[in-house]
Amino acid sequence: MAGETGSIGSADAPRTRRSLLGDLEALGVQPGMTLMVHASMKSLGWVAGGSVAVVLALLDAVGPEGTLAMPAFTGDLTEPSYWQRPPVPESWWPMIRAETPAFDPALTPTRMMGRVAESFRSWPGTLRSDHPHSSVCARGPLARTLTDRHRLEDSMGEHSPFARLYDAGAFVLQLGTDRNSSLHLAEHRSGMRGRVTQGAPILEDGERVWKVFEDLAYDDDSFPPVKAAFEASGAVRVGQVGSAVARLMPVRGLVDFAAEWFREGKE
Repeated sequence: MAGETGSIGSADAPRTRRSLLGDLEALGVQPGMTLMVHASMKSLGWVAGGSVAVVLALLDAVGPEGTLAMPAFTGDLTEPSYWQRPPVPESWWPMIRAETPAFDPALTPTRMMGRVAESFRSWPGTLRSDHPHSSVCARGPLARTLTDRHRLEDSMGEHSPFARLYDAGAFVLQLGTDRNSSLHLAEHRSGMRGRVTQGAPILEDGERVWKVFEDLAYDDDSFPPVKAAFEASGAVRVGQVGSAVARLMPVRGLVDFAAEWFREGKE
C-alpha cells in the first residue's frame, strides 16, 4: 500500500489508458512503430487499472500494425558466482546450479523488470525469445522475427532480438527509467568487451541441464556518459507520460552513436 500511496501523491488526477495514450502520441509514438519499452510503473503516477492499463495504452499507441517489445530478463538464472544483488554464499552455488528449474518461456517470471514488463510477458499473444538470461517479449507483426533464433552465446548481440530491433528501425521508449538494453548491442559492435563463462538451467533434448557457455562481459557502468551525450545531440524526444519523464529515441541512431563512442574510448 505504501507504493500506491506514493503514486497517488505524485499525480494531480488518476492516469488512465486514454490519458496515457494521449501522452504517448504527444511524445511521438505512432501507429506502426516497433517499440522497445522500459517502464517504471511507480513513476507513471496512480493509474486506473495499473500495469494492464499501461500495456493497453502502449498497444493502442502502436496499433495493430505496430510491434511492442519489452525485456524479460531473468538474472536469477545466471551463474551464481557473479551475483551481487544480493550475493549468495559460495557453499550455495552447487545447489543453485543443480536445483534451479530450467528456463521456460511460458512459465519463468521476469526478475527486476517491473510490473509493466511482467504483465506484458503473460499477455495473450505475446511471444518470448528462448534465452535463459536475456529474453525479450514481443507482440505484433514482427514479434516472431524479433524473438526467433536467440542464440545462447550471443544474448544481446548480433543473434539476438536487439539486433533485430536495430534491423527493424525500432524505437526505444523509456518511461520513468534510464534503462536501455539496446546499448548492449553497441558493446558488441564496438569490440570493447571480452568474454566470460556463464551458465544457466535449460532443457536440452528434453532434460534439464546446467549449461555452461561463453557470453560477452556486459557492463552497463559505462552507459551514463553516452546516454547523456546522445540526448545532447538532439536525437532524443523528451516529454511526460503520466507523471513520468519519458524519452523516445531511434535504436539505430543510439547503437551507432554508442558503438563509435565506445570505440573511441570515451567511456
